[in-house]
Amino acid sequence: MSDPLILVVEDDHNLAKLLKYNLEKAGYKCQHAESGEAALELLKGKVYDLMLLDIMLPGMDGFEVCRKVRQHQLYKELPVVMLTAKGEEIDKVLGFELGIDDYVVKPFSPRELNLRIRAILKRDRRGKREIQEVMKSGDLEVDISRHKVSSGGKELTLTLMEFKLLVVLLQRKGQAQSRETLLSDVWDVDKNINTRTIDTHITRLREKLGDAGRQIKTVRGLGYKFDETPDAGDEE
Repeated sequence: MSDPLILVVEDDHNLAKLLKYNLEKAGYKCQHAESGEAALELLKGKVYDLMLLDIMLPGMDGFEVCRKVRQHQLYKELPVVMLTAKGEEIDKVLGFELGIDDYVVKPFSPRELNLRIRAILKRDRRGKREIQEVMKSGDLEVDISRHKVSSGGKELTLTLMEFKLLVVLLQRKGQAQSRETLLSDVWDVDKNINTRTIDTHITRLREKLGDAGRQIKTVRGLGYKFDETPDAGDEE
């Protein structure tokens, strides 16, 4: 198994550098984001194993970042450890209500943090994330952790958005998804943007999937769904 990838969200450069050093020394890979907005952008491009999240961030605070993470279909199961100087009970309660996995108050020992991270990752790999890492439908196989898609044993090349679109449709197999819902959950867009963007990406995705692309059905007047039966016609 490859080294776990951790996203460190911390605006203090010295602390971020120290965290990165200690985590890499413990065998993890790390990427750093200085703000909540930057962290959410990084999440769109890679699959992380855990996020270390400071509460006191410029702009969007850690609570809001956690809220957005838990609401997003593709990374709502990402383990989150809040790392902060605030130790009040109300902050801990709010953090756990938002779905964090652990809470570490500064100052802390690198050894303690490493032990907490190790326990979470060990527990997480035994749980539902491991089960959902690889999804299959007929000859189609999607490996979420490796960002790989294959059909009939042949690896396919998808763009990031095509990959995310396919994952969402597979996770909601048999459920019709409106274009607006797909824009929100795949592109993370809640503005009035032309929903034909979805149609364009669906067309390209179907072409790349070949025969498996016939499992993506058009639900007329609504949007799309992934169906186990490729020979069934589109729904009126």
